[in-house]
Amino acid sequence: MSAPVPVFDGHNDVLLRLHLTPSDRPERLFLEGGADGHLDLPRARDGRFVGGLFAVFPPSPRSIADAGKGMVPGGYDLPLPPALALDDARASTVAMVSILHRIVRRSNGAVALCRTAGEIRDAIGRGALATVLHVEGCEAIDTDLRFLDVLHAAGLRSLGPVWSRHNAFGHGVPFRFPSTPDTGPGLTEAGERLVKACNELNILVDLSHITERGFWDVARLSKAPLVASHSNVHALTPSARNLTDRQLDAIRDSDGLVGLNFATCFLRPDGAMRSDTTLDPMIRHLDALIERLGETRVAFGSDFDGALIPRAIGTVAGLPALIKALRAHGYDDALLAKIGTENWLRVLELTIG
Repeated sequence: MSAPVPVFDGHNDVLLRLHLTPSDRPERLFLEGGADGHLDLPRARDGRFVGGLFAVFPPSPRSIADAGKGMVPGGYDLPLPPALALDDARASTVAMVSILHRIVRRSNGAVALCRTAGEIRDAIGRGALATVLHVEGCEAIDTDLRFLDVLHAAGLRSLGPVWSRHNAFGHGVPFRFPSTPDTGPGLTEAGERLVKACNELNILVDLSHITERGFWDVARLSKAPLVASHSNVHALTPSARNLTDRQLDAIRDSDGLVGLNFATCFLRPDGAMRSDTTLDPMIRHLDALIERLGETRVAFGSDFDGALIPRAIGTVAGLPALIKALRAHGYDDALLAKIGTENWLRVLELTIG
């Protein structure tokens, strides 16, 4: 019988789900579990999910998820929400950071907030869920970057300058299919200062959601490996959110990493949101990523609680089904260990320390 494969994952939105769920104790919903959503502590244990980057995403009044029904086979171009006000973004960001801290504090050691790769390894070694605080879209950060220091002190070690919604730091790609990621401008002057500050503070800069021009702006400025935490292969699924061969080559050359996004609209050749999508497209994208990047630069970036994923996985507890399919496809234990945990830990050692 094959040994279970632990998974450290590059992206989830469980903090947003908990923030939006009416409850005076959202941390209990995570620690005790329940039927809603994709991710909580009991199901993480069932799925051998040992940790990941936990995103803080300041939501717009009208969620893009409400427009997800527009992701129909063949083509779509969804309107993006307007820019988000600093005060609104900061209020929700603080609330979600607080939720993560309360989860850790009330977990009795079962959940750890990790600031270095060494702390991640230690947490996994003692059986704790290793969480890394990530911000997806920096609307809560002022252009003087003072709040960046506050978030860093609170544990922030990874951020995406933009979500698909544009902000003071740069431009994001729309939810458009078919489309290249070259959809508009890249970083602003404030965005360039943000990238440099992240290098100084050992904060990973995540390239998922940014335009192609923004990608090349980061590649020009950053001294760290290039990382796209939850993106797929544009040559297989021509979504604006996926990475071109040239972008993949730049990530390879920087010794960076791509985390496979489980969202069906970024996996299927027709770009549709369909839960009956099989695991075959996931395997095709992984094969292509490994061929282009090598075995040490590919991992998982599930988008649990932030996307419609294949029913064959369902929730974090279904990760063993994906591992089983990859084994049947010919992935051996050494490769599964790299994709499952080792590759993320390697790139985090190079970025956050």
